Amino acid sequence: MTPTNYNQALQWAFLLLKEHQLDPESAEYVLMERLNWRKTNLLLNERQAIPTAVWQQFQQDVEKLATGLPAQYLLGHAWFDGLQLRVNSATLIPRPETEELVAWISESYDAPAPLKILDIGTGSGAIALALKRRFPNSSVTATDISADALTVAQQNAQDLNLPITFCQGDLWAALTQPQKFDVIVSNPPYIAESEKAVMDYSVLHYEPATALFAKNNGLAFYEQIATTVSEYLVKSGSLFMEFGYQQAPAIQQIFQASLPQAQVEIRHDMADWPRMVRVSLSSSSI
Repeated sequence: MTPTNYNQALQWAFLLLKEHQLDPESAEYVLMERLNWRKTNLLLNERQAIPTAVWQQFQQDVEKLATGLPAQYLLGHAWFDGLQLRVNSATLIPRPETEELVAWISESYDAPAPLKILDIGTGSGAIALALKRRFPNSSVTATDISADALTVAQQNAQDLNLPITFCQGDLWAALTQPQKFDVIVSNPPYIAESEKAVMDYSVLHYEPATALFAKNNGLAFYEQIATTVSEYLVKSGSLFMEFGYQQAPAIQQIFQASLPQAQVEIRHDMADWPRMVRVSLSSSSI
């Protein structure tokens, strides 16, 4: 098939991806990113002739998408909180839900505040970089157990000219010296191994397993953090974390049991699922 316009090219791509039980919208996303178009540009040009070079590139892209390769890995970048970030198979693809965690922190503090912020399990650096941009007077430290992920995060920091301190290691062991922070944030692994059977093919086969799965039904990281986080927060400090939509009761119980004097607040995302927690050491904080 040789399409005569952009609309025909997309129809071909949609049919192919549906045959493979994959999201057909990924083809439209890749096409727009390659052309640096927005949806409006596509609507205005859908009946225009598609240049040969664009069609050839689009064919190659769609054939790769048909293998299950995520569009962001194909392009080598993803968008998060208005930032274009490099991503590859060493890093999770940042999700819109995590932007809501960043927004929660942003609305909790004044932008000029000189905060000390720690992002645990930074991956591509998405949360750390978004917070550094929103709180330019703050010092931000980002850690990850994966050296390959930190390489990507460091490249993103350089590209965006946002100074971040990066440290490699597991949880607190990554910190080179004892420190206390105003804000600690993390989007940790929280998927139980038992959930593999119902997971999206592209996520399961392409994104890094160490950033997805955790023991104890996905709760191991929260249990570990809950028993130690008070040592790393200032008295008025807060911990912000993302979790799976079915985990809210367990998350509440974990933090209330380990930190009985703390204020534990669960927040719902835009889809009205409970997806975020804030743990404030002092009930009068924030």
